[in-house]
Amino acid sequence: MTRLNAELLAADTVEPITSAGHAQLGIAVLAGIAVIVLLITKFKLHAFLSLTIGSLALGAFAGAPLDKAITSFTTGLGTTVAGVGVLIALGAILGKMLADSGGADEIVDTILARAGGRSMPWAMVLIASVIGLPLFFEVGVVLLIPVVLMVAKRGNYSLMRIGIPALAGLSVMHGLVPPHPGPLVAIDAVKANLGVTLALGVLVAIPTVIIAGPLFSRYAARWVDVPAPDKMIPQRASEELEKRPGFGATLTTILLPVVLMLSKALVDIVIDDPENTTQRVFDVIGSPLIALLASVLLGIFTLLRPAGFAKDRVSGLVEKGLAPIAGILLIVGAGGGFKQTLIDSGVGQMILEISEDWSIPALLLAWLIAVAIRLATGSATVATVSAAGLVAPLAAGMSTTETALLVLAIGAGSLFFSHVNDAGFWLVKEYFGLNVGQTIKTWSVMETIISVVAGGIVLLLSLVI
Repeated sequence: MTRLNAELLAADTVEPITSAGHAQLGIAVLAGIAVIVLLITKFKLHAFLSLTIGSLALGAFAGAPLDKAITSFTTGLGTTVAGVGVLIALGAILGKMLADSGGADEIVDTILARAGGRSMPWAMVLIASVIGLPLFFEVGVVLLIPVVLMVAKRGNYSLMRIGIPALAGLSVMHGLVPPHPGPLVAIDAVKANLGVTLALGVLVAIPTVIIAGPLFSRYAARWVDVPAPDKMIPQRASEELEKRPGFGATLTTILLPVVLMLSKALVDIVIDDPENTTQRVFDVIGSPLIALLASVLLGIFTLLRPAGFAKDRVSGLVEKGLAPIAGILLIVGAGGGFKQTLIDSGVGQMILEISEDWSIPALLLAWLIAVAIRLATGSATVATVSAAGLVAPLAAGMSTTETALLVLAIGAGSLFFSHVNDAGFWLVKEYFGLNVGQTIKTWSVMETIISVVAGGIVLLLSLVI
């Protein structure tokens, strides 16, 4: 099994930094999470600071010496950033290239030109799923909202009939499919195989996005019938460009890392010989770092050059692409620190023992923990990294497939019922011109459907694979 930073993650097996019993550890976990939730929701403190303070509070409540709690947190932060930081950065660069070159607009316009009538919601979910592979959710929303609003207005479609499929495609990719930050961190935490997780993630994503997107949008359009707000239609990137990259070249660039990582997973299954030359070659080109780096380098020639970007503008674009991810990297890193504090305090082992006593399936437990943290904090990423830290010990005796499904169960739970403490909730509300009640009946219900359907499919797969 491929392990991200296996050497660095060896710290996960250290002796607990406290000898507290189950009762004290349970109280410590609840107190630590309560501190994080309170700081994020009540005091509006940034998630990075909240996770940092919550980690130290957890250690203190568990009776751990403060210096050891600090060491656990910083070790986890460093390990997590080392494992996924470069991948998140490369994904951000690729997303920026796709948006600014007009490549994303080319994908959108090409698919929409061949769709119409009843097929339009299906076209929107296809566009969002493809565009959503390399893009962060917030970037994807900003990129696709102009398209959703223009299609709804010009085609006289219900806004929800077009908007819900687009949001579903973006959300499912964000929660279930690497190289998005949440799945990457969970893969890192439970030492899952990235290629297998990617393959199973796509398998789970397809029926999930169909049910939560085109199918649910029929009901959402009946519940909330609002026109597309004119004032929210921003300018598209390609409107400032004289030319833009072709459809084939853009699609190839987007799908290249997926193809490389899936190829590596397939070769590992078919050959299963670490000394085999072919497998070693695919282990290199299919590693997430090389796969994403190859896509970024290819994008310079397939996206930026056709759009007329000069060399100095390429450099500036990369810099702009990296700037917005500083907060994401810090949140993910702090989540890794929280995870390590949980493990070093002995909380992970406690969860393992409790799950055995209660006979709760590991996948269901992972989903429930992620749901609880998601509801409390409003952040899918915080829910994913925290839940992954709690259930990481459950992966110890699991097979490659089981650990991949554990990651997907966490990802599914992290999307449950977005409400007023989630930035995505307000982003959707404002862009679509909805009130709070309308946003809950459409966006929040859609997120819940994604979470429940994806979680159910993961449990079903665990019975047959």
